[in-house]
This record gives sequence, structure tokens and C-alpha cells, in this order.
Amino acid sequence: MASYRVGVDVGGTFTDIVLLGSEGTIHTKKISSSVENYAQAIVDGLVEVFAETGLAGEAIEEIRHGTTVASNAILEHKGARTGLITTKGFRDVLEIRTLRMPRMYDIGWTKPPPLVERYLRQVVDERIDAQGAVQRALDPRDAERAVDELLAEKVEAIAVCLLHSFTNPAHELLLKKIIEKKAPALPCSISCEVLPEIKEYERTSTTVVNAYVTPIVSSYLKALRKGLDRADVRARLLLMQSSGGLTTDAAAVERPVHIIESGPAGGVVGAQALARARGLPKLITFDMGGTTAKASIVEDGEVTRATEYSVGAGIVIGSRLLTGAGYTLKVPAIDLAEVGAGGGSLVWIDPAGALQVGPQSAGASPGPVCYGKGGDTPTVTDANLLLGYLNPSYLVGGALKLDTAKAQEVFAAKVAAPLGMGLEQAAYGAHLIAASNMIRAIKAVSTERGRDPREFALFAFGGNGPVFACGMAAALGMKRIVVPPSAGLFSSFGLLYADVEHHYSRTFRRLLRAADPREIGRAWDALARQALDQLALEGFTGDHAKIRRSAALHYHGQTYELAVPLPDGPMDLHHLEEAFGREHEKTYGHRAGADEPVELVSIQVVGLGLHEGTNVPERVRPSRPEPAPPPPRRAHFGADIGWLETPVLRRSDLSTPRAGPLIVEEYDATCVIPPGARAELDGGGNIVIELG
Repeated sequence: MASYRVGVDVGGTFTDIVLLGSEGTIHTKKISSSVENYAQAIVDGLVEVFAETGLAGEAIEEIRHGTTVASNAILEHKGARTGLITTKGFRDVLEIRTLRMPRMYDIGWTKPPPLVERYLRQVVDERIDAQGAVQRALDPRDAERAVDELLAEKVEAIAVCLLHSFTNPAHELLLKKIIEKKAPALPCSISCEVLPEIKEYERTSTTVVNAYVTPIVSSYLKALRKGLDRADVRARLLLMQSSGGLTTDAAAVERPVHIIESGPAGGVVGAQALARARGLPKLITFDMGGTTAKASIVEDGEVTRATEYSVGAGIVIGSRLLTGAGYTLKVPAIDLAEVGAGGGSLVWIDPAGALQVGPQSAGASPGPVCYGKGGDTPTVTDANLLLGYLNPSYLVGGALKLDTAKAQEVFAAKVAAPLGMGLEQAAYGAHLIAASNMIRAIKAVSTERGRDPREFALFAFGGNGPVFACGMAAALGMKRIVVPPSAGLFSSFGLLYADVEHHYSRTFRRLLRAADPREIGRAWDALARQALDQLALEGFTGDHAKIRRSAALHYHGQTYELAVPLPDGPMDLHHLEEAFGREHEKTYGHRAGADEPVELVSIQVVGLGLHEGTNVPERVRPSRPEPAPPPPRRAHFGADIGWLETPVLRRSDLSTPRAGPLIVEEYDATCVIPPGARAELDGGGNIVIELG
């Protein structure tokens, strides 16, 4: 009997489920997200898949899950009531931050409120210097007082971050011991365990976020495990991390800070795997769902990762200069640019009479007007329906019927009439504005990083990505678009390509030219042992456990550092310095002279748990039969072209190349191919579109 691995991605509008069999069969399910309890939609969706396919819970060997539960808790300020214990004089680090501004010259901008209010921040009179020497010992009575005062405030989690604890954790470990003695069940995050690295604000913020979301993530995963057990699904549960690697549910509860941005990572990992398999050297990934659109980049088979990012920062365009809008996390993450534009994004008119799209979204409830669930504000999905791009009888394979008449009525009353436009003109205007918003995300990962998008193929997925992909690519001068199989559920499908990862780091400051390579090597070996021990506990040993090393460096006196990978083999400090110089030139356009000393700031290790054999078959076989294609329908392609009678095809119909205009309808996504473009299937079942 075939065994199955499951990929589950929970979005703001839909929960996507993919079951991949060991023999290559794929079952898919798209179900509305259960906002009050995201775990419920996962369990309900699996039960429906079992009913449709005749499978049972024992056929599932592993569940891989991307979740937004942690990031939502931060965005909505619904995390745990958290207390912070820090060194005397550093009580206000969370509010002082790094003095960086997300919008230049905007004196009206205000910082987001700290996740720990000031009265819940306690200080202890201790001091360790930058070399790890104790200047003022921590009095245990002072430590107990700080803990007691927080417990009296009925905090639900405690974060501990003391000055220079990354060089000497003794005082933090004493506080941890006291907390565990006085409140053994209380979640406790210690900075020397969460992030033993330099920089006070980044370390404090990361530790506080870890404490803030720990009870939320723990409760969610317990509820999910309980629901799966009720459905007789006993498979182990792996969580996608922000970095694109997987971690166990137990490790995710210990360090939830690593799964904050797990939701968007799966699709990029899947795109990376297909780029390697199909020999595509340069890809820009574009993922448009119901609430947001996200872009990232894959070059030479490698994704771009950031060493820190902000959550809750609104539009995340990845600028190295304009930061500070959200809560900083100094953990590895796939480098993404994100905008508030999705199928559910609201179409509205601002006080100046200009048409706007997003960032507010109708979400899963009430959803777009055409869903018939009580929505009364037009959305991007309503606009696409009015333009003829969507089949009102076949969204989610026909499970969700769309009310075209209601969408026309509301769009005309709230958008077209106030603007003095015709209905189709207003709908196409909304479509173009949504596209222009999303082009900002693509530029953020390409032109703003020194890359020419015309040299890249656009890899489009998500339920709405293939609808917009051709128009956006044309606006950017891109010539090729790739739409993968199961595009609307590709973030779930991408989870199946990932490996288990565990990240370890520590500050280790040395001027390279005066450093002892043996000392640095021993420090790396110590981190590697931690990673290998953790992997062994999870069943990864021998050839199935791999170590990847990297270092963060800067020129002596710089504030910010760049990360570079290290090859396997003996420590070569000259190679490390040269690799940093190349990365500095690639990032900033120049490198310093040979007499400028390079400083090692921190060392990192990633422990990889590799699965047996090929993770995903080269070609999958969807179990859902393709329906007979519907008749052609009229679709609108802008003022210059207008309405055209457009053939509606199945994906398999593109085994023979076809010229646009075309619409390809599938269970989970719709792909719009404009006049002048040409589309066909490649050997992996991807739709490849060439623009004229």
C-alpha cells in the first residue's frame, strides 16, 4: 500500500492540503480557513480527502505544515502576557530600538507599541563586560525579587535578556533556575539559548518575541495534534521554518521564533527544487493568495536568505536602509518582499477620489462580494470575475459558486459610478492597480538588489498568481513565465521538498588576520556537535545528517555584517576574507583595500536532516480527473484590445503549444494568457509562457 506525505499551508482565506503518494499520485484539497481555530480546517480537510479517495489515517506517514499562527499573534497583539527581566539601565531597549525609520522624513510616524509594557519589565543590578568578566555579580535575592514581581502580575511567559550574556551566560542561567523553581510550568525564554549573539536590541527583541508566541504556538500545536489523533492520523508533524527548513513540533514549541514566517517559505523552497530540476538558473517567485502577494529570488539553484527581518512591518520591501516598522527578529529567513495585495484585497476610493486596492482584505469571512457570504466591499476577485478571467461555476473545482450579478451590482455602485466610469473600465483599473502594487514587491527583490528582472523567468503560483503573471511580466520586460502544477496549492506542495534544519549561532569576534584558525575551528565544531546531537535525537545520523557552516563578518568598525558560507574542509581564513570581500562588492558595489582589516562577528551552523532517496517524484500524477473544458467566454484585455472570445483549456491541452488569448482553468488556480503570448507544457508538467 502506498504511503503519503502531507503538505498543509494555512492562509488568510484558504487552507491548502496536498497528499503525495510514494508512487507519485497527488491528491489536493482547498478549504476555507477556520479563522477562530486554524487547526480545525486542517483536520476537516483531511477528513474530506479521506472520504473522496478512500484513504485512511494510517496511510499518512508525515505531515509538513506552514502556519501563520505565530505571525498573526504578533500582528493582532494577541500573544501571551509577557514579562522581561534585563540589566539595570536597559529597561527601555524595546522602545529605544535602533532609531531606524521605515519612512524617511515622516515626523508623524510612531513606533509600534512594545510587546512588553514597561511595568512588566523588571531590572536586576548586575553587570558582565564584553569579554565575559563579571563586574557586578547577580544577587540571588535581587533575581528572586524580579521574578516574584512578574509572577504577581500573572504573566504568561518570561523573557530574560542580560547585558553581554552571549559571552558569559551565568547570570541568565541563574534566573532561569529561579523561574523554573518558582513557576515550573511557565514558558521561559533565555537570550543565551535563543540568540547568543551581539546587539542588545536585536537579541532582546528576538527573545521577547519567542516568549510572546510560545504559549500561542504550544496551544495551537496541541489542538492540532488532538484533532489529528481524533481523525486517526498518528503521523509525525513537522513545521516549516522561516529559513525554508523543517523542524519538529517539539522543537517549534521550544523555539517558535523560527516559524514566525513559515507560511510563505514553502513555495520558494518548491520553486528552488523545480529550478534545479528544470535547469532554470534565474527565477523570481511570485506568490499571490487571498490576502498578500510575495516575491523572492532563486539564483543558480539557491534561495536568498536574510539574517534578520521584521514582523508586523506592513509592506515588507526588504530595504536595508528603511527598516524599523515592525518587531525585529535576528533569525535566518528566506528573503521575501511582501505587499498587501491578494484576491481578497478591498477595492476602495480614497478621500481624494483615487482608486485604491488593499492592503485591507476581506479574508475568508466574509470574503469577496461574489462569494455570497455577506461581503459588501468590492475586491480584486470581484474585478477579475467581471473581466471574465474567472469561471463563476468552477472556483475550487466548482465547490465555490460565484455570484456575478451581486459583484456587478456592488462594483457599479461603489466603484464605477463614483468614478464616472463604465463597469469594465473600473474593474480593469482595479486589476492594473493591484498589479502595480505587486510589481513593487518584484522590484524590491530584483532592481533594488542590483538584478535585472528581464534576465529572470517569473515563477507564478498561488490561487491568483497565474491570473496576473503575464501582465506583470510584460510591464517589467520579462519574457518567460512558468506556472507549476497545482499552482494554487504550490506553497503546500513546496513543503514536500524541504529538509529538516536546525540553526545554531554564537558571537565570536576576532580580527581575521590575527585569529587562530584552530580556535575558530574548535568553536565551529562545538556548534556542529550541538546540531548533530539534535539531528540524532530525530533519527538523522550518518549520511542523513549534514552540517553547513557560515560566518558573519564586516570591515573593522562597521555596524552591520554580511554572511558568507564556508566550504567543507580545513579552516582557511584567507578564503573567508576573500569570500567576504566578494559579497561586500556584490551587495554594496565596492570592496575596501587590502589594508582594511576584516572582523569575524559570529559563526553559524545549520544541521540538515536528509530524507531517504528522492524527496519528490520528478513528475506527479494528479488523482483529480480533469473535467471537460467549458465553452469559450469573453474576457477583457484592456482598452487597446477590449473583449475577446477566449478559449478555455485544461492544462493537458497545452501538450501542443497554443497561442493566446487563452484561459487555463484548474481546480486550484486560473491562468490567463493574453494575446501575443504562446504557452506549452514542459517535461515536468509546468506551463511555460513566452511573451511576444
